[in-house]
Amino acid sequence: EPTVRTELMEQIPPIAIFLQESRPKFPTAFVEYLMPIVVRYLTDVNNQVRKAGQEALLILLEQGLIAQSDIENKVCPILLDLSAPDSDDEYKVEAVNIICKMASMLSRTTVEHMLLPRFCELCSDGKLFQVRKICAANFGDICNAVGQEATERLLIPKFFELCSDSVWGMRKACAECFMAVSYTTSPEVRRSKLSPLFISLISDTCRWVRQAAFQSLGPFISTFANPSSAGLYIREDGTLSIRPSAQDVNSNSCQPCNSTTLMSSNTNTT
Repeated sequence: EPTVRTELMEQIPPIAIFLQESRPKFPTAFVEYLMPIVVRYLTDVNNQVRKAGQEALLILLEQGLIAQSDIENKVCPILLDLSAPDSDDEYKVEAVNIICKMASMLSRTTVEHMLLPRFCELCSDGKLFQVRKICAANFGDICNAVGQEATERLLIPKFFELCSDSVWGMRKACAECFMAVSYTTSPEVRRSKLSPLFISLISDTCRWVRQAAFQSLGPFISTFANPSSAGLYIREDGTLSIRPSAQDVNSNSCQPCNSTTLMSSNTNTT
C-alpha cells in the first residue's frame, strides 16, 4: 500500500538520527538498510511516496547524515537518470527540483562536477517549460553553490537564454533572482554583461516582468557597492542586509541609558 510506504519514509530521518547517535552499536545499519530504501523510493510509482522520499532525502542531507561517497555514488546518479532527456516528464520535474534544493547542501566540487552539467542542459529544455522555470527560480542558489568562476564560464550564458525565454514567467523568475546572480560575478561582468541584460528586463513587453525587475533594481544596484564601505552583505537565505557600523552599534548601546535618564528627568519635573 502506498500509504504504508509513505509512512515508512517519514520515519527514516528520525531512525537515521538515532543510528548516528548510536553509531558504535550500529556502524553500518544506515548505509546497508536505510539508504537503499531512500534511493529506491525516489523512483516509486506513487507520487506521494516519491514526495515523502524526496523530503526525507533533503532532511538527511541537511543533517549531514549521508556520507560524501553515498551522495556521489548513489544519490546523484539516480537524480541524473531521472532528469535525463528521455525521462518521464513528471519524474524529470521532480528531479530538477531536488537537484536545485540539494545544491546548497553539497560540496562545491560535487555540485560542479556531477550536477552542474545536467542543470545547464535542463535550462535549455525545450520540451517542458516547468523544468526551465524551476531552473530560473533557483538560478541564484546554483550560482552561489558553484562560485564565481563556474558561474561566469557556464551559467551566465544560460542565464541570458532564460532572460529572453518566450514564456514571460521565466523572465519574471530571472528578474526576481537577479541580485543573487549578480552577487556571484565579478564587477566587470556586472557592468558589461548583467547591466544591459537587466535593462532589457526592465523594458520587457510583459508588465509582470517589468514589475519584478523594478523590485529587484535596488538590490541589483547594491551589488556594485563595496561591502566594506557600504556595509551591504548577503545573508545565508539570500536576502540583502546592512551590517551596522561601529558608530551605530555604540549609539544603539547607549540608547537605553538615554531613555532611562530622560524618563527620570520627566518624573522629577512633574
